[in-house]
Amino acid sequence: MEVSMDPLFLAWSYSRRRKLQQCSDICTKILQENPYDQAAWSLKTRALTEMVYIDEVEVDQEGIAEMMLDESSIAQVARPGTSLRLPGTSQGGGPTPAVRPMTQSGRPITGFVRPSTQSGRPGTMEQAIKTPRTASTARPVTSASGRFIRLGTASMLTNPEGPFINLSRLNLAKYSQKPNLSRTLFEYIFHHENDVKNALDLAAQATEHAQFKDWWWKVQLGKCYYRLGLYREAEKQFRSALNHQEVVDTYLYLAKLYQRLDQPITALNLFKQGLDHFPGEVTLLTGIARIHEEMNNIASATEYYKDVLKQDNTHVEAIACIGSNHFYTDQPEIALRFYRRLLQMGVYNCQLYNNLGLCCFYAQQYDMTLSSFERALALVANDEEQADVWYNIGHVAVGIGDLVLAYQCFKLALAFNNDHAEAYNNLAVLELRKGRIEQSKALLQTAASLSPHMYEPHFNLSILSEKIGDLQSSYTAALKSEDAFPEHVDTQQLLRQLRQHFAAL
Repeated sequence: MEVSMDPLFLAWSYSRRRKLQQCSDICTKILQENPYDQAAWSLKTRALTEMVYIDEVEVDQEGIAEMMLDESSIAQVARPGTSLRLPGTSQGGGPTPAVRPMTQSGRPITGFVRPSTQSGRPGTMEQAIKTPRTASTARPVTSASGRFIRLGTASMLTNPEGPFINLSRLNLAKYSQKPNLSRTLFEYIFHHENDVKNALDLAAQATEHAQFKDWWWKVQLGKCYYRLGLYREAEKQFRSALNHQEVVDTYLYLAKLYQRLDQPITALNLFKQGLDHFPGEVTLLTGIARIHEEMNNIASATEYYKDVLKQDNTHVEAIACIGSNHFYTDQPEIALRFYRRLLQMGVYNCQLYNNLGLCCFYAQQYDMTLSSFERALALVANDEEQADVWYNIGHVAVGIGDLVLAYQCFKLALAFNNDHAEAYNNLAVLELRKGRIEQSKALLQTAASLSPHMYEPHFNLSILSEKIGDLQSSYTAALKSEDAFPEHVDTQQLLRQLRQHFAAL
């Protein structure tokens, strides 16, 4: 006679091994036989939640709606070094756009893609729509709430007959008094069903039942308020939770809230306060480094990333950011060591081989350069990555003087990504060398319209216009170049010459 394992114990075992669908199926069978089995019900809600769970600390993308229709007032002219939204408010020590490329929001490109990396505050709606906001898509994030709704509808597929729990018939007051059920139910409503209003009701009643002393419920209330855009109410809940219990996650939620309110100095102070209670906590150190990096204070960011590596020497983000910083400060050999370390750790993707190829080229290890780029091309996931790799191979070709190869590479980059402003700019320079002035001018104008935050196309267009005698266009383009990069000496000289021309007229 075969002895079978208790179904509930088997379901629990599946849950621990992250086989969530099997766990859910077994719990469904148990509940069909006994609909009032609280253990199976609780385990099934846990399994369904885990399937769609997203860590709220990390994922935070501002959509166009949040950016353009934001009613929270900020200082229009923030003091230098106090705002994440205004470009150019760095505390010095940041690289210039001549050395390190800039994003549209006026910050240097980071070594690691994060949700907040490419966000910024565009000046106009048109600019906001044109700006790619995520690492994987050229379409801007339309709204943060849209992502949560899509997750909710996808999660319905876990139960073809309809939702597992009918929230409209749920007596939240009854469940809020059962601590062992209310927490799993809250996470199910918040993450799986994405019904923030009901989640907020349950959290408020459960907090009341716990006599306002349970820090966990206060954090959940704060998360609900944050999702609803009520940042000051969320701040009160997170602060109150910290008074009851010091938890790293609460510090991270609160810091994320201050960054959304554009208060980086307050967020930095909070992280440092957290480090007093949790010395050497990697997530807090990383948070400080990210804020310094976003404020263009690269030297401080690198110091904190080094502190992160002292605590956790396999931290991919810290290694990548320090590597990219060394590369842009003219130390490709040291950057190469960091990227090789990532390779040894098992990171195996197109971006890493692309960076290795560039480091090898600038460190004059030419034998490795092309093989790295070949690997990168074999690992590309989408057309944007393909375009970037071909663009970099074009750079290598320019460096070794093979302009025919360079021309073909930039053409290939544009074939894969028609909005690649840098490739348009470099192609224009090559066209000009061939004496095709009109084509060169058209390409520069395209590059300038695609990336108004880059100074190179504006400056090149200004030089070209001045040479063919169109001084007015030259002056307009030079002014745009100056806006993008005020310290650029050549632009200043050109503007002085043009002003002298106009004065003589």
